[in-house]
Amino acid sequence: MEIPELLRNRRLLAGVAFVAVLLAMGLWPRSVPVEVGRVSRGALRVTVDEEGETRVRERYVVSAPVAGRLLRIALEPGDAVVAGETVLATLEPGAPALLDARSRAEAEARVRTASAALERARSERDRTSADLGVAESRLERQRRLAREQIVAPEALEEAEAQAEALRGLDEAAAFAVEAAAHELELARARLARTSIDGDQGDPRVSFTAPSHGVVLKRLRWSEAVVPQGEPLLEIGDPGALEVVSDMLSSDAVKIEPGAPVLIEQWGGDQALKGRVRRVEPSGFTKFSALGVEEQRVNVVVDFEDPHEAWRALGDAYRVEVRVVIWEEQDVPLLPTAALFRHGNGWAVFAVESGRARLREVEMGRRNDLEAQLLSGLEEGTAVILHPSEAIADGVRLSVEE
Repeated sequence: MEIPELLRNRRLLAGVAFVAVLLAMGLWPRSVPVEVGRVSRGALRVTVDEEGETRVRERYVVSAPVAGRLLRIALEPGDAVVAGETVLATLEPGAPALLDARSRAEAEARVRTASAALERARSERDRTSADLGVAESRLERQRRLAREQIVAPEALEEAEAQAEALRGLDEAAAFAVEAAAHELELARARLARTSIDGDQGDPRVSFTAPSHGVVLKRLRWSEAVVPQGEPLLEIGDPGALEVVSDMLSSDAVKIEPGAPVLIEQWGGDQALKGRVRRVEPSGFTKFSALGVEEQRVNVVVDFEDPHEAWRALGDAYRVEVRVVIWEEQDVPLLPTAALFRHGNGWAVFAVESGRARLREVEMGRRNDLEAQLLSGLEEGTAVILHPSEAIADGVRLSVEE
């Protein structure tokens, strides 16, 4: 064979081999790059998250006791007031209407009714004070017995809870006495100002703060003629705040009174601790930002941290609440980003010998990041996060941890 022909044959063979290599490289299955996580073990907390708003627990809306000309209110929002001392506003009543016999009898009956309500409120306060004294004595005995390890810790906790509940009732009874006393004052003022033989001295009516606290809102400030019952000021104690959050009714049914709460996004560096005091029994309809009609339920939360930790908060401040509905410290954990529906259950793609392997798993509780793994995988197993449509059982993988 001649040398030129031999060279041509070799070049042809080399070209065929090169094309074969290119075809093999094109048909060879490529590795799919994936991000993986691992089955671990640790604490899992399941929460119901929602926005909330702070509010003063005991709020007083001060209104005009009589119709007349309101003088300019000098108090500003944030000014401190003292119950029974700080003058909130001054009115110059209009000419009172003369009372006939029946109207005067009604006004006198209102005074007697308010007086009876005050006595009833005082009796209730005395009863709750007595109950509180008994509960505190019982609590002190339980503490002494607990230190001597005579009673179980549960008995001490029960006594503490009962004493705390009675303290709240005693405080509420005291507020009720104050409210009843002011109702009596109002009834007497109405009777005095509508009597034909009343005092002919200074016609101005000044009324004082119903409770200690600060001015939350000034609803009227300029001099004006106002009708009877016109709201003028809102008074409250910013040191007695609570948080109210309207949650979906489907989430509210999972929450029990006494559940721990984390209060976040309030402006401080650390989350505040709270506890659910009440899940209101009645819901209401609210439209979401997208116009979807939702049934909502108010969940009321008390602060557990001392006042110094959240003293910067005021009335109607926005916060975010996370109500803990389940928590365990040592459970197998699987990233929720690896889960997807498979038939009637859940599945993941595990990484085994560089390939994806479909594995069905059984899940328990879960939150946005992790889920409780009940069965299906061993601890330390690598799983694919956010599996795409390119992932299937047996696919070769390029792992990125």
